Amino acid sequence: MTVLKTSLRNFFAHKGRMALSAIAVLLSVAFVSGTLVFTDTMNTTFDKLFAATSADVTVSPKGAEGDDETPQNGRPETLPASLLSKVEKAQGVKSAEGGVVSMSVTVVDAGNKNMGSSNGAPTIAGSWTQGDLRTMEITSGHAPRGPTDVMVDADTAEKHKLEIGDELRTIAVTGDFTAKISGIASFKVTNPGAAVVYFDTATAQRELLGRTGEFTHIAVTAAPGVSDEQLKRNVAAVAEGPYKLQTQAEAANAGREDVGGFLDVMKYAMLGFAGIAVLVGIFLIVNTFSMLVAQRTREIGLMRAIGSSRKQVNRSVLIEALLLGTIGSIAGVAAGVGLAIGLMELMSSMGMNLSTQDLTVKWTTPAVGLVLGVVVTVLAAYIPARRAGKVSPMAALRDAGTPADGKAGLVRGILGVVLTGAGGAGLWLATRADQATEGSMWLGVGVVLSLIGFIVIGPLLAGGVVRVIGAVVLRVFGPVGRMAERNALRNPRRTGATGAALMIGLALVACLSVVGSSMVASATEELDKSVGADFIVQTTNGPIMPQAQKALEKTPGIAHVTEYKGVKAKITAPDGTSSQDNWLVAADPTYAQDLRRETVAGDLKAAYGKDAMSVGDDYARRHGVEVGDTMTVAFTNGDTAKLRVAAITSDDTNVDKGAMYMAITTAERYFTPERMPKNIMMFAEAKEGQEKEAYAALKDALAAYPQYRVLDQTDFKQDLKDQVGQLLNIVYGLLALAIIVAVLGVVNTLALSVVERTREIGLMRAIGLSRRQLRRMIRLESVVIALFGALLGLGLGMGWGTAAQKLLALEGLGVLEIPWPTILYVFVGSAFVGLFAALVPAFRAGRMNVLNAIATE
Repeated sequence: MTVLKTSLRNFFAHKGRMALSAIAVLLSVAFVSGTLVFTDTMNTTFDKLFAATSADVTVSPKGAEGDDETPQNGRPETLPASLLSKVEKAQGVKSAEGGVVSMSVTVVDAGNKNMGSSNGAPTIAGSWTQGDLRTMEITSGHAPRGPTDVMVDADTAEKHKLEIGDELRTIAVTGDFTAKISGIASFKVTNPGAAVVYFDTATAQRELLGRTGEFTHIAVTAAPGVSDEQLKRNVAAVAEGPYKLQTQAEAANAGREDVGGFLDVMKYAMLGFAGIAVLVGIFLIVNTFSMLVAQRTREIGLMRAIGSSRKQVNRSVLIEALLLGTIGSIAGVAAGVGLAIGLMELMSSMGMNLSTQDLTVKWTTPAVGLVLGVVVTVLAAYIPARRAGKVSPMAALRDAGTPADGKAGLVRGILGVVLTGAGGAGLWLATRADQATEGSMWLGVGVVLSLIGFIVIGPLLAGGVVRVIGAVVLRVFGPVGRMAERNALRNPRRTGATGAALMIGLALVACLSVVGSSMVASATEELDKSVGADFIVQTTNGPIMPQAQKALEKTPGIAHVTEYKGVKAKITAPDGTSSQDNWLVAADPTYAQDLRRETVAGDLKAAYGKDAMSVGDDYARRHGVEVGDTMTVAFTNGDTAKLRVAAITSDDTNVDKGAMYMAITTAERYFTPERMPKNIMMFAEAKEGQEKEAYAALKDALAAYPQYRVLDQTDFKQDLKDQVGQLLNIVYGLLALAIIVAVLGVVNTLALSVVERTREIGLMRAIGLSRRQLRRMIRLESVVIALFGALLGLGLGMGWGTAAQKLLALEGLGVLEIPWPTILYVFVGSAFVGLFAALVPAFRAGRMNVLNAIATE
């Protein structure tokens, strides 16, 4: 009980010194809790949506393409309308209704603006049925009644300022058609961001499917007292044919699995960055308790002198850590809920609507947050607590604040060198690996060991690195600069730990910068070497529609246009091995000019001949394929072909690596016209000297189709650079939390250091040091610590990035590029981080009363 009272008294007596450590715990726990609440809320949103939109039993086509909602031919799989009458007669059926749904559409307004969401959510066009009343409510106008009517969801109408009577154009595989808005319907459940338009059934069949008398699904409602499972069996008895039947629960689970992979990736990625913040927070907590123990050396010595045991002193410090972890974790869980709400608002502003009514806080979330925060804090305080327990009663005779152990030990130095060397060896082995899997393992080992090694050896490095930084940066500030350098060198262990916290975040920034720049440089070099086409036409939603293709082919100034289709098939090699879900490229012969591929055997032009194809050399090597061999290709949704291997292409590339090529005319022989896949991209070559005119003409030709983009090679390279840049910016944003915690560590170290040196500061002020010089000294000390962490982090990160790039070279990314401007900006920015971190401690030091400071014990 005495130990508890002492711990409580010490904790609240030094609550100001604990504040920043508590904030570090709060931020770390908040990120973890916020991630869990946010992803749980998204799961709840989608669960409610799938449950509400699923009928008791749904009958849909069992297409060979599986559950692909946007098939390559642009047409949804269908079932005959005659099936509806059979289903209606099944026992236990209360009602059955056929419907049409397609996601291979683009809807534009009168100004040709795409109504689709920018967040990747689909545009859904379908028929308005009674079943839709489960999830939608008509809030304005009326449901579509004929071919000139369309109804739109309220979220899309509000976003694009649509009103009753406005005209919308729908671009489908069957052609373009227009209709005026007759009604606006609001979701009864949360709409995650899809744009939805409804037509009457006949119009949806004719315009979206190209023919009447067919549906994409049949929704069946059970009679009272009939379970979904029983209804499914009854319907299956009458629905003879290749149909898929799902109960409401099965349909909801299928939908949940479709989005579950994406949500899991996002969840674990965010938790990974939260883990980095937790790791950085550990350094802050260790430093805080180490300095508090050092400052209370005399107090602890007195406690030992009057009878306190080592265990009691140790326990006293750990109880303080327990209180810190508990308070910080409770606040962190609450802040995490706020963070989740903020993320939901951010996603809503980007088009993914998430309602706070679906906010989900499971009991596991606060439990995980509390356990994480408390355990991490107590573990981080364990070493300082042990050090406190070792304080002898004679320490009562020392001056308060005298550090007990300011030098890094020999054992620590040896261990750090060994770990760093082992990490360097792991990174070197990663660069020498012949296979990506083996190299990834060594890369992971090298990163972990080198990071731990740098953390352990940090105090030893502090002496030399800080002196170098001092010689370059601090000497111009005269005596004040030299005092700042000596203060940073006073306790190498503390400086090393504080710099290490900043090092971790900056090492990841440098590593990812090197990898990102190398990816862009490698891809750019590969494009220059391989891509011969002047222009690339990309699609952002579904395949390229026939009407857009015709507009492209009529463009003046174009020498040729190349079609490019993806064809799915089961392939059986001559050795008898079969592989499912292979994708072949069906293209025009001009594609051999648009993409220069090196062949290791045969002639690539011959692969575009009748019943011919090419394979990659990796595939050929694995299956013993040679030119002239025959491959059995069973096309998905098509017939089976026997194709002769006319060429083997090199897979030493990053463009179309592993692709198998064939002519479109060959593929067309094994598909019906309706089943033949549409183009997923197209290429074009300008006539000699007409590149500029052809570029403008292509853009004009596709101006009516905003879902397609025309890119020349410069655009394509910039697009690639922008995509990598956006990804890196997201990662940097997530790493910012770890850097913020590291900055808090610098602030805390300086603040506690000022308290520790109160008497010293008073004496310096008494002998003539001005307030301005004092504040400058503390700011310079902070800058040195920040630059020390930056040097270690950037150096370590560039080493990681270089090793990672050598590994990526196995996948065709063979150019190493160090982004020196970014590295320089980060290094200079670290100095400003140091200045910012020192503002409050320097201000507080400058306000000290000289006589009171001198009198402090």
